[in-house]
Amino acid sequence: MKKHLALAVVFLSVPLVHAGNPAMEMGRAARNFLKGLKPEQKEKATFAFSDEERENWHFIPLDRKGLKLSELTPAQTHSAYALLASGLSQKGVLNATSIMGLEAVLAEMENDPVKRDTQKYYIAIFGDPSTKPKKGVWGWRFEGHHLSLNYTIVNGNVVATPAFFGTNPAIVKKGPRKGTRPLGRLEDQARALMQSLKAAGKAVVFSEKPPRDILSSQDRVASKPESQGIAGGDMSTEQKNMLLGVLREFASNTRTEVARPAMAEIAGVVDKLRFAWSGGLNKGDPHYFRITDEGAFMVEYANTQNDANHAHAVWRLFEGDFGRDILGDHLRKDHPEKN
Repeated sequence: MKKHLALAVVFLSVPLVHAGNPAMEMGRAARNFLKGLKPEQKEKATFAFSDEERENWHFIPLDRKGLKLSELTPAQTHSAYALLASGLSQKGVLNATSIMGLEAVLAEMENDPVKRDTQKYYIAIFGDPSTKPKKGVWGWRFEGHHLSLNYTIVNGNVVATPAFFGTNPAIVKKGPRKGTRPLGRLEDQARALMQSLKAAGKAVVFSEKPPRDILSSQDRVASKPESQGIAGGDMSTEQKNMLLGVLREFASNTRTEVARPAMAEIAGVVDKLRFAWSGGLNKGDPHYFRITDEGAFMVEYANTQNDANHAHAVWRLFEGDFGRDILGDHLRKDHPEKN
C-alpha cells in the first residue's frame, strides 16, 4: 500500500496527453533536457544520486542548487517545462505555473523584483535518468518559492514526496490576476467537510488558535503528529466521500495513471484516516487542517499568515519520503552486500 500512497503525490506540470508510463516519460524528458545543455550548465544541473542535496528541500525564496530557469535559452526552457510536465495533470500544470506567476504579484507589492522572480525556479537531476520500464534508480527536483516537487524513480516506481504547493496571496484581490486562487478548491472542500462535521456534533477542532504554519515544516523526515480530530470510521458515508474528495483534489494535480490507483487504495482504508482542524470556520479566518493515515502519510494545509491570505499545502510520507521505503526494498533485493 505504501507504494501507491507515495504515487498519489507525483505532482507538477504534465503534458495534456500521456503515453501511460510515468517513469519512462520522466526519464525521456530528463535526458532530452540534459542533452540540450552546455557542459557548464549540465554540471550545475546534475548530482550523484547519493548526494545529500537530494533530500535538501525548501519552499522559501532562497538561492538553490541546480540550474535556474533564468539561465536557460528558449529551447532549453521548453525542455525544462517538458520535464516538469512529465509528472502533472493539466490541472497540476495550471496550478504550478499560477503559483510561479504569483511571484510577479509579490514583486510589485513589495517592490522587490530580485527576491520575487518568476524565473527563480531550479531543476536538479540526481543520478542517470532511465527510460527503461522497470530499471534504473534516479531522481529529479523542480523547486523554488512555494513549489517543491521531489521525484524518485526506482525500477519503474515513482515516488514524489515531499510535494509542496504554496500561494501568496492565497487569493489575488486586485489587478489583472484578480481572483487567482490556486489552492482555493482544496481549502473550500476541507471547510465544507468541517462544517458538515460540526453540524453533526462531531469533535474535530483541536485548537481555537491554529499553528502558524504546517507542522512538518521543511524537515527531511516528517514526524507523526499527535492523534487528533475524527476518524473516517466515525463519519457518515457522505462525510467519508467529502474526506476522500479533499485528498482527490490534492492528488488531481498529478497524472491520472498515478493518482487513480493511489486514491483507490486510500479509499479502501478511509475508516483509518483522521481529519483534524484548528482555527476559525468562516472563509477568511486563519485556519489549519490535516488528514493522516497514521501509518503512512499526512496532508497538511495552513492559511494563517498575511491575514489568512497566504496558504501552504504539503503531502508527506512518514517512511517513504524521497523513496526511502522502495529504495530499501531495492537494496535488500538487488544489492544485499550494501545492507
